[in-house]
Amino acid sequence: MMLDCIIIFGQNIDRLKRFYIDILKLSLVEEIISEWVLLDAGNCRIGLHKVGKAFRQEKAPDFKVSNNTKLIFMVDEDIVELRNSLLHQKVTIREIKTFDNYDFWIWRRPGRKCFSIETKKK
Repeated sequence: MMLDCIIIFGQNIDRLKRFYIDILKLSLVEEIISEWVLLDAGNCRIGLHKVGKAFRQEKAPDFKVSNNTKLIFMVDEDIVELRNSLLHQKVTIREIKTFDNYDFWIWRRPGRKCFSIETKKK
């Protein structure tokens, strides 16, 4: 058995799509405009799915985390240069955190942990 796809539900799928494609450089696999996007994330695919009509809110945030799930993306490139590039693109991210065997940082909205990008120390 292997994990094939993780689905993230959101209000504004077009904006989420732009972030995952333009900022994280994931590849588009399939799309139903403004409703569904499937992205190639390497070993797994990520689906972006518009929330059901009963959960749609006119002024809701594009993405809200209300569970204990975290997505981790691994990169081989220099994490400091990548962070600087993302800051230049106006992506709000925290400082790089370092542990004994890897560097990483976490994108965060106040009170909401979304995902991290990690790289092994060289």
